[in-house]
Amino acid sequence: MKVIDGGITSPLGFKAAGVRCGIKKDKLDLALVYSDRQARAAVAYTQNKARAAPIEVMMKDNPKTLRAFVINSGNANALTGGKGIEDAQHMRTQVGQFLNIDQKEVGVASTGIIGRFLPMDKVSAGISQAIKELDRGAEPNIDSAKAIMTTDTKIKTFACQVNLRDGTLVTVAGMAKGSGMIAPAMRTLHATTLSLVTTDARLDNDPDLRWQAVMDSSFNVINVDGDQSTNDISAFMANGAAGGMAADEDGAFWDAVLWVVKSLAKAVAIDGEGATKLIEVIVTGAKDDNEARAAARSIVASNLVKAAVFGADPNFGRILAALGNSGSDFDISKVRLKLSNGKSVTLFENGAPLIILGSTDETVARSILHEKRILIDLDLGVGSGRGEAWGCDLSYEYVKINASYTT
Repeated sequence: MKVIDGGITSPLGFKAAGVRCGIKKDKLDLALVYSDRQARAAVAYTQNKARAAPIEVMMKDNPKTLRAFVINSGNANALTGGKGIEDAQHMRTQVGQFLNIDQKEVGVASTGIIGRFLPMDKVSAGISQAIKELDRGAEPNIDSAKAIMTTDTKIKTFACQVNLRDGTLVTVAGMAKGSGMIAPAMRTLHATTLSLVTTDARLDNDPDLRWQAVMDSSFNVINVDGDQSTNDISAFMANGAAGGMAADEDGAFWDAVLWVVKSLAKAVAIDGEGATKLIEVIVTGAKDDNEARAAARSIVASNLVKAAVFGADPNFGRILAALGNSGSDFDISKVRLKLSNGKSVTLFENGAPLIILGSTDETVARSILHEKRILIDLDLGVGSGRGEAWGCDLSYEYVKINASYTT
């Protein structure tokens, strides 16, 4: 696998645009991604029962092929009743008519403030403009990624290339947004995190199960603030423009897809609202991989762990309490807990603390917790299961941002 400097249009056959339609005052706020041919698709949706209108529209059809995806930011079109449904459907219909494609092959998503109606005159004008500006290359890659941002502080795009078993070179690329209201648990058959991944690889079969596995090892194990959004959606489009063999069972291809999506998920975690540090948790020695992921996610979801990391406080009790609340099996007499970032220190082992107040180890632990990236390594001592999760610290800035979000 080769990491490349690219974005959503790096795979063959894809174009994109990001425009300013006026939902936001002075920022790009509408993105459109288009494939010049039919793409096999898999879409994962939020499990929040207060679903936004675009999610309701998408879940009703649950498209298995897509040609385009339209996304607005600044307004979530959530909790907007029948009008919201009509507006989301209108966005699909307009794109379909202008591009001469089936509206059911047009994905739609929204992100932003909940409970406000979309200014459809502005959205419609923005869609018309975006269709005229569809293109490939660095500018549309950047503009489309900017257009889906809300409180994000940076764009999130990644791309890579890999050779299939027959030598065919394929490209995988993705863009995402996410900063607050982040605790995804998306399901394909069933943001807000919002992500779109494109590839020019050919797939012959429905990729839903593969995409679910990717979700469970990426977006579904990040946590910023414990709140699952009304608008979470993650879509995958494979248009086959690279030709060659089908990649359905090609391990290298799916490793590349997972790399792109994990990179996007980590970028969302570190860009959490008010975040100053990335927390990475690796759990080993669990009964199975699912229990390991559950334990890791419980730790990154804990506000007490997040606050301790923000304050560089090596309070191992916070971490072990979060483990105890995870539902995962463990043997406390065999649990080992370490912190690392270049340096490493063991906080707890064999059922007892190894860190003493005022000791050299405590000083090392505090210095690790002052870094921008903190690795928590936890062995549960009951099996061979392994899992990861990523989150961020909880700072004063998070409260400031969300205390005045709608104003």
